[in-house]
Amino acid sequence: NGEGLMALPALIDPHVHFRTPGHEHKENWKSAAAAAISGGVSTVFDMPNNIPSCTTVKALHKKKKIIDQQLKEAQIPLRYQLYLGADKKNLSEIPLAKHLCAAVKVFMGSSTGDLLIDDNSVLEKIFQLCAKHQMIVAVHAENEEIIRQNQILYKHEQNPAVHSIVRDRAAAEKAVSQAIFLAEKYQTTLYILHVSTKEEIQLIRDAKKRGAKVFAEATPHHLFLNDTAYKSLGTCAQVNPPLREEADVQALWNAIDQNIIDTIGTDHAPHLLEEKRQAYGRVPSGMPGIETVLPLLLSAYSEGKISLDKIIELTRTNIEKLFSLPGNNDLVLVDLNTRKKVDAGNL
Repeated sequence: NGEGLMALPALIDPHVHFRTPGHEHKENWKSAAAAAISGGVSTVFDMPNNIPSCTTVKALHKKKKIIDQQLKEAQIPLRYQLYLGADKKNLSEIPLAKHLCAAVKVFMGSSTGDLLIDDNSVLEKIFQLCAKHQMIVAVHAENEEIIRQNQILYKHEQNPAVHSIVRDRAAAEKAVSQAIFLAEKYQTTLYILHVSTKEEIQLIRDAKKRGAKVFAEATPHHLFLNDTAYKSLGTCAQVNPPLREEADVQALWNAIDQNIIDTIGTDHAPHLLEEKRQAYGRVPSGMPGIETVLPLLLSAYSEGKISLDKIIELTRTNIEKLFSLPGNNDLVLVDLNTRKKVDAGNL
């Protein structure tokens, strides 16, 4: 009975880390699927930085088998797509996986796992291969050289806020610039994940004006938090790329209005609280977000920051178009008058 409720198209989250296989002590597809459905998300795209990394057709099939079994046990019919991880040893797997993966994920900067592409010649081959086989390249765009230099400079710093300095805006800007250059060189479809700075936005805006096949994603944490969050959240605010200044947050909202940002993906990346409460330098990056993305966006709607139509574009229709997904009639029912506090006990 949906009386008094608003029916919206159920969300697609094009960027999740559901931790299977290899990190099931953090999460598996039973708990993750329950969280997704609770948040109004009926389709997810899962990232490849697992143990072992999902970099081959064989690994994709094996991972799919595990996921299907866990969803069957959970009795939740969650729809999903998988990313293939780009690995310098497995470039020949890319064309073989064309019909098995949503896109090829490239880590230009190090993050959770061991999928780092810091060799420019290999990076170029990936863009070339994906263009040839009409596959999307999805990039985590941070320059590894800049990050490593900053890690040396700040190796004794214990304040979690230094994370936004170590992985600075220059690292993001340089990597995005390089990715756009390669996308234009080879006519590759490029999907830039978790855009966080005004400099990246300007590069993407200019590329779109030139007609490049460049698409951009924003995350809820980059839209709703800024670097002052370290004061209250400490290392729980540590994400890659890091939280930025309030001016960057405003630039992201402006980019949504101007159709520069195409999608919202949560980058849902859970860890145990005891892992997140370690000293800076030992803390894994990432935070959960799949259950709170729709409530946050609806709060922004109630404040006049975004329209319902734009929410639907960012969380459903734009993603269907970009990834050529078949349509479905999945709905989420929401009460626009409800007020709820985000509380761990309710998640």
